[in-house]
Amino acid sequence: MEIVVKPVCSRSDLRKFIHLPAKIHKDHKNWIPPLYSDEWEFFNEKKNKAYGYSDVILLLAFKGNKLVGRVMGIINYKYNDLHHQKNARFNYLETWDDREVIGVLLQHVEEWARLKGMKKLVGPLAFSDKDPQGYLIEGFNEPVSIATHCNYEFVVDHLVALGFEKDIDLVVYKIEIPERTPELYSKVAERAKHNNPGIELLEFTRRKDLKPWIRPIFTLINDTFNDIYGFMPFTLEEMDDFANRYLLIMDPRLIKVVVNERREPVAFVIGMPDISRGIKRSKGYLIPIGILHILVAGRRTRQLNLLLGAVHPGYQNRGLDTIMGSAMLNSARKQKMEYIDSHLEMESNSKVRAEMEYMGGEVYKRYRIYGKPLSKITKKEAAETNRKHSEEEAAMLLSPCR
Repeated sequence: MEIVVKPVCSRSDLRKFIHLPAKIHKDHKNWIPPLYSDEWEFFNEKKNKAYGYSDVILLLAFKGNKLVGRVMGIINYKYNDLHHQKNARFNYLETWDDREVIGVLLQHVEEWARLKGMKKLVGPLAFSDKDPQGYLIEGFNEPVSIATHCNYEFVVDHLVALGFEKDIDLVVYKIEIPERTPELYSKVAERAKHNNPGIELLEFTRRKDLKPWIRPIFTLINDTFNDIYGFMPFTLEEMDDFANRYLLIMDPRLIKVVVNERREPVAFVIGMPDISRGIKRSKGYLIPIGILHILVAGRRTRQLNLLLGAVHPGYQNRGLDTIMGSAMLNSARKQKMEYIDSHLEMESNSKVRAEMEYMGGEVYKRYRIYGKPLSKITKKEAAETNRKHSEEEAAMLLSPCR
């Protein structure tokens, strides 16, 4: 049956786009639904600030009247300008096990990107590394954490068959929380405190005490994450949006900040209880009682998820990570947690990986971002594109929904 690709042009189309994964992953035991309130904001160009510096195309694939797939194409001009790239991105690709559907959806994204002058297509990657990125290639039997993709193995098989190759791998460590912090690790932390006069470790018990530190922490992220794959600096509005999104489900006891003598943050680490079981029970809805499921899951979990962490370049290699790490282990033990999920770390980030392995961590999940070069489109090829597609489809590639 012919595959027809249509752009998302209405609220009804967007509803289909957002809720398709729940149908595809109906029997996928590890899949966690998104928080649908977040999804509606993320895909809303009036609310998601990233649309202001990006071109976006949302596509749905049909066989007859049946919806069989979706994909998002993105050109982040701000990131491309900062890194002197001409990359387009794809993300939120969802289909059943059908290489033809995947191929047709990605072909539309590729042609859209070529017509806009892009030279490479990478993904899964959205506006920045703060969004879910990379497909799982190892650890398919392990539970997933929030803000990561949960994909079937067939997806990566089809991508490789369609000519996509590894761009970068991201690894996830599992670290068992010891009954007592290793003596050597504690000694290193104490030595770091002694060798860095003027620094102070801040720990929290109330969410309201965190609020004054939100913007300073995210400013520190902007200063230290320049070499992180896919990272986009936070604007002030994005700092506030990110905080509002997660603050309610954050546990302030699992956030550590190191400040210098001027009370400026020079290092931080943010952890949170794993709430994936609560989100699964809520089926992605906070109202009417979904938030209660999530909060209960956070209290009962035995897993600590690390979300973000950074040390200012001027304070690196001075042991501040051990000060925060030792404090985090103590807090996790008090909450009877048994292991830590490191979240995604670039395979090339040797400093962070060494810290994880020093704490006894082992890689138990691996994600991959793929890339595929795009040839420059010529006038002849552009004309061929118009002939190959109907006038309506050709126009859609450049100006969907217009």
